[in-house]
Amino acid sequence: MGGVVGKSESSNRVCTPETKLESKIVGAMQKRATQGSTMKSFNSIILKFPKIDESLRNCQATFELFDEDSNGAIDQEEMKKCFHKLGISFTEEEIIDFFNACDINEDMGIKFNEFIVLLCLVYLLKDDQTALHTKLKTALPNLEATFETLVDAFVFLDKNKDGYVSKSEMVEAINETTSGERSSGRIAMKRFEEMDWDKNGMVNFKEFLFAFTSWVGIDEEEEGER
Repeated sequence: MGGVVGKSESSNRVCTPETKLESKIVGAMQKRATQGSTMKSFNSIILKFPKIDESLRNCQATFELFDEDSNGAIDQEEMKKCFHKLGISFTEEEIIDFFNACDINEDMGIKFNEFIVLLCLVYLLKDDQTALHTKLKTALPNLEATFETLVDAFVFLDKNKDGYVSKSEMVEAINETTSGERSSGRIAMKRFEEMDWDKNGMVNFKEFLFAFTSWVGIDEEEEGER
């Protein structure tokens, strides 16, 4: 039972987006992948954890501002107001799609870690980002750089630039960092399992973002406070 997955696994597996939003996310990541990644190893991603953690936690005040009833979650009406204040224009259908995609535990409310994923996906997909960039720079000056780092990290893992990360790609990324170490395969599989929320064997950018909030400890601390 080795930890390394054969190369044929990533080339043969084809993942079909389940929703319009996922299709847009995959398309956006494929486009970004053509620009390449500045990341050199999985360790270079890990080294950025503290700075990313600090930047994401700075979103807490913004989250609380939009959580008007202070119940620890943003509902659909509060999310619509949030988009309006940030100068983001989406159709009613698109807003619902964003909400459903980020409400990963399906409790009809966007928690703080889900809010972070929501903002990053909006940042990735918004065609006319001028207004959004201005608002983000004013409210959260370091957030754009953090989102770009997260996109860059995913592109590094997505070796074949198809908009998904497969098990073999994760193994390859870990092996580039821990060359010669027997545990590298097990580490890769553990990290991949943490990312593959729907257990379909492929990780999209949304799943990667949720895993990342967990890796830097945001969702754990949130659960501990409840």
